[in-house]
Amino acid sequence: MSRYARQTLLPEVGEEGQGRLTSAHVLVVGAGGLAAPVLPLLAGAGLGQITIVDGDNVDLSNLHRQTLFAEADCGQPKAERAADRCRTLNSEVEVVAFNHALTSENAASLVAQADAVLDCADSHAASYILSDTCLEQDKPLISASVLGLSGYVGGFCGGAPSLRAVFPDAPDSGASCATAGVLGPVVGVIGAMQAQMVLNLILGLVPSPLGQMVQYDARTLRSTGFRFDDAPEPNTCFRFLSASQLTDTDQIVELRGVEEAPIATHPNAARFLPNELHKLDPNKGKRLALCCATGLRSWRAAEQLQPDWPGEIVLVAASTS
Repeated sequence: MSRYARQTLLPEVGEEGQGRLTSAHVLVVGAGGLAAPVLPLLAGAGLGQITIVDGDNVDLSNLHRQTLFAEADCGQPKAERAADRCRTLNSEVEVVAFNHALTSENAASLVAQADAVLDCADSHAASYILSDTCLEQDKPLISASVLGLSGYVGGFCGGAPSLRAVFPDAPDSGASCATAGVLGPVVGVIGAMQAQMVLNLILGLVPSPLGQMVQYDARTLRSTGFRFDDAPEPNTCFRFLSASQLTDTDQIVELRGVEEAPIATHPNAARFLPNELHKLDPNKGKRLALCCATGLRSWRAAEQLQPDWPGEIVLVAASTS
């Protein structure tokens, strides 16, 4: 009996649908908690190729939700260990691992090779870089985020509105799983929804997951959802760039103090804390690059400065995955 017999029995799949899955190439950015259910479910379903991008190593403090890994994996590259697990589960699937973070420099080439993209990274910068890239290339993006006891998953781009259309402003909270905590099952539920969404997309199920948002609250065990097919794209946005993409003509500002970041994101950066931004001289014609750890402080500072800054403002995050 075929390993895919139980799913090809479904009228929504069949042999034709299994053929679609076998020929599909999915890019998964982030090999942590969300990817823990995503990767084995996609490998088990028989996708043709899975590319995994993550620059971090396995850490003991994350094992409660990053259940692809074991204690013996600690210190090893997450992308490689996750790829090994997928290959062990299904040798028919081609799995490629990249042990580096997603950046605005490598995103375009990575996205171009895939049929669909899954944002499993715990990074605002990575999420918006992927959304901008997928919107430009007309590639579908399944993006998710989890914090504490709640999370969401949505289908963006590929003919649907982008992440910026739904979340045009800087997030209210700068909390992350590392600072605010998270329960493993919440991440597992949201990650499983991501896997289901991309399978629905590849199989062409109706309604399309693109333009659909699902929110889940683990405290009440309830989920809600809405469609955002007509959400307008924002007229302007702050792009995320890598430090290496900045030029000598840019005015570069490091928003972190020396105690937090002894080495600035860029060697030409001047240090200004967020409460000192009023001291900036708005030189006409110069692009302003705001740098911080995650891009969130930079985004908030950009919103504050935009009414009075005559040129473009870009954001630089020291870490994107």
